[in-house]
Amino acid sequence: MQKFTTHQGLVAPLDRENVDTDAIIPKQFLKSIKRTGFGPNLFDEWRYLDQPGQPGVPESERKPNPDFVLNQPRYQGATILLTRQNFGCGSSREHAPWALAQYGFRAIIAPSYADIFFNNSFKNGLLPIVQPASVVDRLFNEVYAFPGYTLTIDLERQCIVLPQGEELPFDILPFRKYCLLGGFDDIGLTLRHADKIRAFEAERLARKPWLARTIGVEKAPVA
Repeated sequence: MQKFTTHQGLVAPLDRENVDTDAIIPKQFLKSIKRTGFGPNLFDEWRYLDQPGQPGVPESERKPNPDFVLNQPRYQGATILLTRQNFGCGSSREHAPWALAQYGFRAIIAPSYADIFFNNSFKNGLLPIVQPASVVDRLFNEVYAFPGYTLTIDLERQCIVLPQGEELPFDILPFRKYCLLGGFDDIGLTLRHADKIRAFEAERLARKPWLARTIGVEKAPVA
């Protein structure tokens, strides 16, 4: 998982409440569990006019919706998503943070998130930041007012740095912060103890060598 320390990026404003995971990545794109290739289909039903979108169709063959925020030239290359309350509600698909991260987003700023989406984001290197609704309102106004509006997110210091230098603090659990700073997903956390795991397996097999035997499975008789 990619480490998150300090990130400066262009902000894209998605001015919608209760954005559910089916809007983030529609159900027809969930057939793959490879954890790759979901970026082009992020917000598919809003992002393209030719609907419904189907897996395997190249982005170059789709018809973009010019009114959707991510298709507007001023927000191209955005890596911070600004949105409204209850982002990521709906079904508990991990494909949603996969799609956001593979599009290029490193962080989200919103007043609140659905619990499962919130937890899944941290496990996939995506930082969901909670800010009061009044602060989010202010950030929307500034993004609209100033083309090229960027923010700096300093995870170590737990603050958002505005262009004029003002800092907005945010909370994060220490364990989640540790994982993001180190780039540790669940597998990465386990592999920190790889030497101990190998030593345990070697010692166990020395005591119980029969565990290494491969047990064949008899074929069922053909009727």
